Amino acid sequence: MSDQEYEQSGVRFTDKRRVDPETNQVRQPAGSAGAPGLLDALQEESDEATVLEVEVVEAQAKLSELTNDLQRVHAEYANYRRRVDRDRELVRETAIGGALSELLPIIDDVDRARQHGELDGAFKSVGEALESAVVRIGLEKFGAAGESFDPNVHEALTTESRDDVSEPTVVSVYQSGYRFAGRVLRPARVAVAGTD
Repeated sequence: MSDQEYEQSGVRFTDKRRVDPETNQVRQPAGSAGAPGLLDALQEESDEATVLEVEVVEAQAKLSELTNDLQRVHAEYANYRRRVDRDRELVRETAIGGALSELLPIIDDVDRARQHGELDGAFKSVGEALESAVVRIGLEKFGAAGESFDPNVHEALTTESRDDVSEPTVVSVYQSGYRFAGRVLRPARVAVAGTD
């Protein structure tokens, strides 16, 4: 059989090795024009990498935007909670202050009964229990002779001149003042002495 007949018989052998065993040179793939095909493949991979980089940058920008939105919403919610808690506390203090204001005439009656020696027996224990209960809630009594006159917490009913005082001073208290949670529920009604 001749070489020509052998080639026509249909059996073919294709050497797909990348390195030529006789010359040890890298072979170009069949049907390839050489380097331009390789460059096209590299260019295509480079374009794909560029597209991926752009997608990563866009995803990072979106993540940053969403993170900023989440932080802003979290800060707004924290401010809302603080405001609600503050308002709730203010409503609570206002309600307690209103109830204590209604009890002030009763506390005054207990105090007057003590001053006149009429606070004894069961009335004494009830009066003391009432006074200790309002103190536990936070009611503060103020206004005493000898303290400096403060128009924010004292109501001057009478005034007199004295040489023994250097500033306006409370000389007697007609009715004690009360405050709750830093707010004056009733000013102390007092007599004030001052210099001419």
